[in-house]
Amino acid sequence: MKNTTLCYIECGDEYLMLHRVKKENDENKDKWIGVGGKFEDGESPEDCVLREVREETGLTLTEYRYRGIVTFVSDRYETEYMHLFTASQFEGTQTECEEGELAWIKKDALYELTLWEGDRIFLRLLQENRPFFSLKLCYQGDALQSAVLDGKKIR
Repeated sequence: MKNTTLCYIECGDEYLMLHRVKKENDENKDKWIGVGGKFEDGESPEDCVLREVREETGLTLTEYRYRGIVTFVSDRYETEYMHLFTASQFEGTQTECEEGELAWIKKDALYELTLWEGDRIFLRLLQENRPFFSLKLCYQGDALQSAVLDGKKIR
């Protein structure tokens, strides 16, 4: 089991997205995702998201919100608990990312990108400003088999 964070940094009607094209053996290869990564020992979700955003973007979050937890179950990868954040304010200068290409993408254009199918579900929940949620996504390979939101099957 692994714990990770993922953050969607907002600026107006755009999110900062990461196109994962640089890392070898990347389970997110060629997909567009938010910014984040694995917990280090002793970190809280907030510690992890602040560190990962700084490492991957050069930005320091000054206003952010813990939005939900997403449980990924897969026939390929270990179970992952992803702590989902959005950020509305930050400071610093954006830098290059070792894991992919960073780009500001209009929120209404997100669904045209190559995304995990389950990411489309939680991106919609974020855009609806849904209160804190728990989403379980079960995958076989790259295909989403089921989705359970706050204990109720939605797919």
